[in-house]
Amino acid sequence: MRRFTLALTALALLSGAAHAAPTSADVQALDILKRAIAFRTVVGPGNQTPEFAEYLKSVLVAGGFDPADITITPVDDTAYLVARYRGAGRAAKPLVLSGHMDVVEAKPADWQRDPFTAIIENGYIYGRGATDMKFGDAIMIATLVDLKKKHFLPNRDVILALSGDEETAMKTSAMLAAAIPNGELVLNADGGGGKLAEDTGKPEMFGFDAAEKTYSDFQLVFTNPGGHSSAPRKTNAIYSLARALDKIGAYQFKPQLSEITHAYFLAAADRAPPKLAAAMRAFAKNPSDKAAIITLSDDPAYIGKIGTTCVATMVSGGHALNALPQRATANVNCRIFPGNKPSDVMAELARLAGDPAMTITDVSQGSVATDASPMRPDVVAAIRKAVAIDYPGVPVIPVMASGASDSMWFRSHGVPSYGVGELFLKDSDDFSHGLNERTPIANVAPSIRYWTSMITDLSK
Repeated sequence: MRRFTLALTALALLSGAAHAAPTSADVQALDILKRAIAFRTVVGPGNQTPEFAEYLKSVLVAGGFDPADITITPVDDTAYLVARYRGAGRAAKPLVLSGHMDVVEAKPADWQRDPFTAIIENGYIYGRGATDMKFGDAIMIATLVDLKKKHFLPNRDVILALSGDEETAMKTSAMLAAAIPNGELVLNADGGGGKLAEDTGKPEMFGFDAAEKTYSDFQLVFTNPGGHSSAPRKTNAIYSLARALDKIGAYQFKPQLSEITHAYFLAAADRAPPKLAAAMRAFAKNPSDKAAIITLSDDPAYIGKIGTTCVATMVSGGHALNALPQRATANVNCRIFPGNKPSDVMAELARLAGDPAMTITDVSQGSVATDASPMRPDVVAAIRKAVAIDYPGVPVIPVMASGASDSMWFRSHGVPSYGVGELFLKDSDDFSHGLNERTPIANVAPSIRYWTSMITDLSK
């Protein structure tokens, strides 16, 4: 009773004027989030993802779900969870709600607060997963339980699909998508979201991920016979690698435009500084516009939005201080524009290097190339309606994520997936994967209303 009262007080103080009284769903969501943070769902020894899944199952069962409709599948040291909310139209394809239970490692010695103890201070809840993404898990589950309580009957089944290693190998992510290949569409809470102005805290825009770039790693290798450093040779693995990397670093892949990025640039231009706005509009009109390409390429925030990017991220060479190198290697990380094959990008890198002595290998793990999801009018309309409940007039913009999320695995099975995370944050409040992760509690009540609207509209 004391826990309920404290949570109610916190929510009441932070609710907007238009929705002053917190609901039981709001209170339950915050309670779930506090308990969720306490589970150390980190890959490796002591991984508590299976225990966290069992806790979430107990919440769903207590909320009216049939235990037979909830499965937890162990995989290595983790697990994934599938819960089915039965609908009236058994023949209809299901609506899938996607998320993940695991979090990035957090070292208590580095944090100001214990990362696996939920702490509420000054309107924020602190802890690993407070943003990415136990907040989304808590909101989706509290919303589903609330809909059960209200006897809501969807026209199609609604499936909650929570993976257990999205932050690492994505093995459960791939397994989940393979187990639900017939979804009508996927709403992924791990992507998208709203932006708040730094100075006023007012909402500026809401973005939803309709596409994501393919994550790929390519290993470049040069090998030489080696020898004594006092007798240099004309070929040197380190110099050869340096020349190849210099050519790759100076290269820009052909700029590209998609339906998603076209809509993004036109909408984002309305809130950009004049020079950048002009470049966005010019590129949206003509992706070959040289001046627009230069302006957008000079900004690290936008170069990745106009095409494939590749950058050297690791190098290694030599085996002794007084010996010629026998081997030199580099990793080139690429974020590939949707519609392009990693094999074609790898071939382009080899062509750029222009050295037949170099070998190049795709060493990517946990990634698959996928095309963008279609801009479905029903999905776009549902997002706009849900956002407008608490943030009327805020523009809703489609975006292309840099990759990678569980969405790509569903897209690889032909199921449209959209990153539609509910959080509105200032950039300065986003500590995902970082120290002292936190989220404003003021997000709880609007997020419940948002997901209620999304689920009811898209499960018709």
